[in-house]
Amino acid sequence: MAVFLSSFVNRVDKKGRVSVPASFRSVLGPDATGIVVFRSLQYDALDGCSIAHLELLSQSLEKLDLPPEAYELIETTIFGGSQQVAFDGEGRVSLPPSLTEAVGITDEIVFVGRRKTFQLWNPEKFAAHDAATRSAARAKDLSLSKIIAAASLKMEGSV
Repeated sequence: MAVFLSSFVNRVDKKGRVSVPASFRSVLGPDATGIVVFRSLQYDALDGCSIAHLELLSQSLEKLDLPPEAYELIETTIFGGSQQVAFDGEGRVSLPPSLTEAVGITDEIVFVGRRKTFQLWNPEKFAAHDAATRSAARAKDLSLSKIIAAASLKMEGSV
């Protein structure tokens, strides 16, 4: 199972192009022609994923019985706000200025892996977010071993 891992800081050139990390392009697969980006619903950042991931979201929505206003919110904010951007020959994308300006991305960008998706942040904003989330994780006493143990117990209980 390929997942987006790690964080990378890349420069945005004067034409607004940025190199997508090679490991992220690898997760997207050899047939990927680009990425999809949209404004995060929770953070002052952009969310990124493959078009296949948005297709999975669309299929998942078909299986849910959500109130009409929930569909409206998801369709308008995610699908309506998404931009599909193509890779150039060097693995770069040109991010839409309307999106980068909305979240304060200028000359540098942080790509942050989030398993099946990734985020794109202004470096200073991400540093503050990272510090806050690490503090919250410590306060909740989160650890990998506890997560794995809890998942194992849940799987044993469902057998």
